Amino acid sequence: MQRRSHPDLYVLEPLGDQIRIDAVREMRRDLHMRPFEAQRRVYLVFAAHLLNDEAADALLKDLEEPPEYAVIVLVADEVGPLPETIRSRCQPIPFRRLSERAVRAEVHALAPELSDDEVTSIARVASGRLDRAERLLDPAAARRREALLETARSVYGPAFDPSVAARTLIEASKERAAEAKEREEAAIEQLDLPAREAEQRVRRAARGAEREELLASLEELASWYRDLVAAAAGAHKALVHVDRADELREDGTLERLEGAGRAAELVRETWRRFEEFQLSANLALEALFVELRRAFVGSLGAAA
Repeated sequence: MQRRSHPDLYVLEPLGDQIRIDAVREMRRDLHMRPFEAQRRVYLVFAAHLLNDEAADALLKDLEEPPEYAVIVLVADEVGPLPETIRSRCQPIPFRRLSERAVRAEVHALAPELSDDEVTSIARVASGRLDRAERLLDPAAARRREALLETARSVYGPAFDPSVAARTLIEASKERAAEAKEREEAAIEQLDLPAREAEQRVRRAARGAEREELLASLEELASWYRDLVAAAAGAHKALVHVDRADELREDGTLERLEGAGRAAELVRETWRRFEEFQLSANLALEALFVELRRAFVGSLGAAA
């Protein structure tokens, strides 16, 4: 199963950025072959949200009346892009984020040398995702996080360059992409895959990691400005970055309160746009940092 060589396992993944009808037709031909060894044949469709319209339509009949020996599993990052006709023929099994307590316990088990504040901060930044918490324990990820928070603080500092700030996030996402590419190349060495499929898997892993890192950076950037609001209001127990409480107490002044609230909303809006649209990261991030600077400068001017 791990090598994907079991005769009763069929794995369908996108080539490029879509699952196309030819791939679904090929799977449908296999679907009507009885099991070789097991009692059932299992069909895993990864990234099912990337089914194009023709491919989704081709899959409907077999989702509605699959052979009695077949189990078809659609794995999707998000259900929104899946047509209602597909969703209505499936039994949904949602995977929810873990509680902060559960993530904190796992972080403490993995890194017992960390202080309670450091463990809590990682658990809160991870937002219920265990994979993200484990990744934050990696030295390279810790270094990227340090650079990100310094960038967040530089926005309201004396000297600030939006292009430099944007480049910090871009470089972090590309570094993460390179790490994912290297891991995927090592993983597919154990698999007997056609060259084109192997290349597409590596490319997809790198592209996915780059996007995920960018979205995670924006989430943490928003949480930093939200923490400034909490610090200014004296709500220190509500801080996400409890390991940076001293810095937040220093930075979270009443004069910055309005700007911090506006900044958090600007970052969240940019996050939503990256989720929904194919944006140029360089241009979108530089525009974001220009607006963030204006938010703080404007609020200070109003206070004066």
